Amino acid sequence: MASSSTETRIADDDHHLTLELTVRDLDSHDLEKSASASALASDEIIPLLNHQNQRPRFNIFSASYTRRNKPREQVFKVNETELSPVTRCSSWVWSGSRYSGLLCMALSSILYLVMELVSDTFSVQPIPLFETAFLRSTIILILSYLWLERIGQPIFGPAHARKLLLSRALLGYLSLFSFIFSIQMLPLSQAIVLSFVNPVMASIAARVILHEKLKITDIGGLACSFFGVVFIFGPTLTVQVGSEGRYDNLKGNHHVYAVLLGFFSSITGGSSYCLIKAAAKASEQPVITVLSFGLVACPAAAICMYSLESFVLPTFETLFSMIVLGLLAFCAEVLLARGLQLEKIGKAANVLYIEVVLSQFWIIGTRKAVSTGLFSRLVGCLLIIISVSYTIYLGPAKDTE
Repeated sequence: MASSSTETRIADDDHHLTLELTVRDLDSHDLEKSASASALASDEIIPLLNHQNQRPRFNIFSASYTRRNKPREQVFKVNETELSPVTRCSSWVWSGSRYSGLLCMALSSILYLVMELVSDTFSVQPIPLFETAFLRSTIILILSYLWLERIGQPIFGPAHARKLLLSRALLGYLSLFSFIFSIQMLPLSQAIVLSFVNPVMASIAARVILHEKLKITDIGGLACSFFGVVFIFGPTLTVQVGSEGRYDNLKGNHHVYAVLLGFFSSITGGSSYCLIKAAAKASEQPVITVLSFGLVACPAAAICMYSLESFVLPTFETLFSMIVLGLLAFCAEVLLARGLQLEKIGKAANVLYIEVVLSQFWIIGTRKAVSTGLFSRLVGCLLIIISVSYTIYLGPAKDTE
């Protein structure tokens, strides 16, 4: 049996690899095994030697990222296309436009008008005002709680905004409490005119509390809209002033106190608008301001309902209409808070007069208006339309904080 050995050196920079091969005289079967072993060894060694001189042609992480990115993009596009037109429109009104604040205020006014029409059309049973306020506040409280629970927001808001939320709730209910008493002691037209002093008081309170700048255009727009309200309800005011003696005999000699109470309701309501804006900005969630009002108004209205009025059990039709009004009130309050959060109060408050114009158009269209006061109604509507249109035309770009 003969054997021989040879030594092979392969240089790669500073590393040396030494291979020692031994050849022996074996039978054919052993030669085949040794040849296959040598081939496997060479196949394993050559890639190791060439690994440092060759760079990989692709990166597995980048390749896998591109494969995973396409399905995600496709899913995102599918989700966008699956959105309904109503959802897209709601999202655009809520925060997708520079006019979102004004649009929310306009929609809030329209919902208040719808509430008025529903109340006039489907009123089948007289319900005391505090009982109505209690049920409406309860619905607002429940819906706002469910809203905040679904989006994962704290129920009582952040700690730095709780004083604002409490002040907003107290002033809001104080305004509601005063308005309920004034509307019971005053003629309806006088109570309505006093209630629309609220936007003017809100602008004045914003100048004092929030230090908002009131421009001449804002003051002129509010004055024009308020004079429009006076033109609309002027004929009915003169008629009721003529019969004031008879009215006082029915209600007592407290007309002046009732007017002052209605004016106090407008002052507290205007101040409440400023606190809604401040609390919504501090908490970054307008629905929290609605919840805070419900937390105070619900038990307070219950106390007033049982102590000042006689409870009336509503029928099924009346209860259903009250629930519908509560749902509409919740939507209107949320849109109002959102509009005040986004927009300057001087501009946002002026848009609230849209409710008066639409209400008069409905009365004229259904032929419920008295023909003697038709001209003054049209003049008042024209003044409000000009004022609100000019406010929207100026836009919120330079005035929104």
